[in-house]
Amino acid sequence: MFTEASKKSYKGTRGGKRGRTALSHEAKAAYGEIRQGVKHLEKSIAEIRRGLRKAEHKIETDARVRVRELRKEAHAQLNLLKSQQRAAARSLKNLSAAAGESWREVKQAADSILAEGRATAGAVAESFRRALGG
Repeated sequence: MFTEASKKSYKGTRGGKRGRTALSHEAKAAYGEIRQGVKHLEKSIAEIRRGLRKAEHKIETDARVRVRELRKEAHAQLNLLKSQQRAAARSLKNLSAAAGESWREVKQAADSILAEGRATAGAVAESFRRALGG
């Protein structure tokens, strides 16, 4: 099947060393420029990675600060709601005590306190929804 002309000679590759052709001055210069470009890209990649790590750290720090602020705000809002709840409970107590007197005034005061509490609770819930991106 194979003819003598189609067989390749491997005499030049024997002995372990491959024959290299000498590079021209222009080829050596181009090779050096490409190698410098590769090194520059490696440095750029390392710089970008450092920048990303720094940005991630800053984002995480900012997030922790924001979470602390939200917790403080929530604590303050919860304390306000608890005081409004106590005021409404006192009004209810007064209403039952004033059954024969001006119970309508006491009921109006309690309704006002409850409406204010519901509005505050709704505002707190909405602010947390916005903070969470929802």
